[in-house]
Amino acid sequence: MLLFMSAVTRLPLGTASALEFLGPLGVAVFRGRRLLWPLLAGAGVLLLTSPWRGDVDLLGVAYALGAAVCWAAYILLTQRVGDEVSGIRGLAISMPVAGLVATPVAAPSAITLLTPEIVLVGLCVAVLVPVVPFVLELLALRRLTTAAFGTLMSLEPAIAVAVGFVLLHQAPGWAALAGIALVVTAGIGAERTGAR
Repeated sequence: MLLFMSAVTRLPLGTASALEFLGPLGVAVFRGRRLLWPLLAGAGVLLLTSPWRGDVDLLGVAYALGAAVCWAAYILLTQRVGDEVSGIRGLAISMPVAGLVATPVAAPSAITLLTPEIVLVGLCVAVLVPVVPFVLELLALRRLTTAAFGTLMSLEPAIAVAVGFVLLHQAPGWAALAGIALVVTAGIGAERTGAR
């Protein structure tokens, strides 16, 4: 989450989301061992970042790709925890550990800005952003194949573009739309050929 949030401060929401989606796509491709999907995703990433324009924010791209690696690890580890531990006890251990890891990174820049209102909003965000989605994803990964889960996750970049357009007024160009379409298509294709 820290890497993704850093990416969206430098990149449009849809671009950051599509780059982050390369993590689940990589898991699917590794399992499926098909060459078509990574090539399609690679073409999508080129269209998204448009390196030929020369104004690519390389640090933003690096943050998004770091988030992609973390998301890939998250899917593999969450499924394993879901298979080994009943209920949501695995999250009861992982969430405080994540908090301990994130605090030294986020606290120095935020500690001077804290007010009672910000603390209250922060507690709400702490529940809504990681806890609720992680619980739902853990439960989904127990019930769905990774192919079904990944196919549903492949909608995220398209939703991010829509949210970025409506709420943040980030109008994507034709290349970004085509890039997101290629990444989503590659994700769907890779997940449909993969097996748990």
